[in-house]
Amino acid sequence: MKTSSKSSKSLATAAPASAVHYRIEVPDVHSHLFTVQMTVASPASTQTLRLPAWIPGSYLLREFAKHLQQLECRQGGKRIPVTQLDKATWQVSCRAGLPLEVSYEVYAFDASVRTAWLDAQRGFFNGTSLCLQVPEAAAEPHTLDIAPVSGTTDWQLATGLSAVTIDKAGFGLYHAPDYDTLVDCPVEMGPFWSGSFEVFGIPHRFVVAGAPPSFDGELLLADTRAICEAEMRFWHGSALEQYQKDSSSRNKDEAPSPIPFKNYVFMLAAVHDGYGGLEHKNSTALICNRKDLPRLPRTTLAPTTHKQPEGYTTLLGLISHEYFHTWNVKRLRPAELATYDYRAENYTELLWFFEGFTSYYDDLLLRRAKRIDNAAYLKLLSKTINQVQQTPGRLVQSVAQSSFDAWVKYYRQDENTANATVSYYTKGSLVGLCLDLTLRAEGKTHLDAVMRGLWTRCAGGPMTEADLLAVLQDLGGRSFAKDLARWVHSTKDLPVPELLEQHGVQVNREPDQAAQQLGLRVKESGGLFIQQVLRGGAAEKAGFAAGDEWLAVQTEGMPWRMQALDDLMLYAGKAKKVTALVSRDKRLMQLTLTLPAPTQAVRLSVRDAAAANRWLDGA
Repeated sequence: MKTSSKSSKSLATAAPASAVHYRIEVPDVHSHLFTVQMTVASPASTQTLRLPAWIPGSYLLREFAKHLQQLECRQGGKRIPVTQLDKATWQVSCRAGLPLEVSYEVYAFDASVRTAWLDAQRGFFNGTSLCLQVPEAAAEPHTLDIAPVSGTTDWQLATGLSAVTIDKAGFGLYHAPDYDTLVDCPVEMGPFWSGSFEVFGIPHRFVVAGAPPSFDGELLLADTRAICEAEMRFWHGSALEQYQKDSSSRNKDEAPSPIPFKNYVFMLAAVHDGYGGLEHKNSTALICNRKDLPRLPRTTLAPTTHKQPEGYTTLLGLISHEYFHTWNVKRLRPAELATYDYRAENYTELLWFFEGFTSYYDDLLLRRAKRIDNAAYLKLLSKTINQVQQTPGRLVQSVAQSSFDAWVKYYRQDENTANATVSYYTKGSLVGLCLDLTLRAEGKTHLDAVMRGLWTRCAGGPMTEADLLAVLQDLGGRSFAKDLARWVHSTKDLPVPELLEQHGVQVNREPDQAAQQLGLRVKESGGLFIQQVLRGGAAEKAGFAAGDEWLAVQTEGMPWRMQALDDLMLYAGKAKKVTALVSRDKRLMQLTLTLPAPTQAVRLSVRDAAAANRWLDGA
């Protein structure tokens, strides 16, 4: 394991002639514009150019073409006409076989992991935002030349693309065997921190943009390495053992590694307020709150007991989640997404498996990697259980429907989302939990073996629900069709408490938070604002609506100013009804609120350590 503030020179590989070549330049970081010079080596006489409307892994049409401008085409140095056919498609009439030169600009000021960003501190882009597609050449080699950023001396570059000829900072020429690979390798640029480690001979790099002086890079590398090792063992345990045995007895290059990638890059942007990640075949782009990074022990100010921020566990869970996707969705993936159509929605009912099961394993593998203990894991699991149970939409929408509707519902949440939908992340993770605990209780296999069985059956490629059912029957010794019909394709509640009890986990109940008891989701910042009103709750019956500002509560004739929901418990006393004063569209309204009987949330604890550890350890 080693860290450095400078990137090392990447190993170069020979690049075949490319069908499509891109050169990316940044003339002025303050303009937030990337300029792209694109060359199509052998265009058709009527050449189509397209920019994707979405990026795999994020199921929403994001219309990246809205940021493309100044598109021009030339042949032999002469400008030729371009016709725009639709929002993201252009047609060029040109001379077939003569190289077509295309130039354009892309505005980059979206700080998410899905698009592109450029300012004086950092540059980042996904190929789906910058690289026009030539449909006829999509399966042919592509090259990407990234110029050093003008006016900078300390900027570096990190990407999962294969380097051809690059400088010591990483700028230069990269190669991809096809368009899909090109746009599946995001690029991070800037004066970032960089560290590296190896796991089973596979080099990993971790770059962090925006890290504060207190950042403990060594700890992040050590924890990430432990996660990567646990996940490699999860997917390739016996094969890895054989690989290590073969490598020690003969030339390492002669022993084929079971790991499906040759290198991996983590790209993390630390910001004031943000969270998210997007998976790629040999890299991931991440965002976290700067305050959630691991911190060096304090050496100044008053001495304190050093403790990592709680948000750091969340960050490790994100790292675990996106790394697990390297297998589960980037390779083993829905058959409907075997070939991406970048122009339109690509529907599948299987996101409960690919996102949900990944969400089941992300925290569980933190526990197996010894980054968290049993109590911390069960606390995270309790949170997931409560999130699902506190969502009225779970009784309206199945998790299979939730997967299919991701394009119009999950990524377009509004005030009614909790009442009409269920998350394929959270409920999907509980489906994974139920399958795992059921298989373990029946004594023939477990979900770990099922996942590896699917990897083998589908050759690490496209799969269907029928494949899952086949592996379940083969390893579990019976049909699980009825189980999936109930848990995945219906809106019935999952048997989570009973299964946990069978595996040494005590399911405790404790008073719920005030918001959940009232059936509200609120924002407490400069006042008390209603964001969502949950179906069937006391707040809905009283007449609250999303957008209301709750100003005051009156009990026993005395009005009290409200700033937070906890104020209600302070001022209500023993009253069973109160009058709420709310502002709606600048009009004051009085609502009669009947205070409900206390509801309860789940809190898990270990009852039988031996039984619980057999599951948690993956035994």
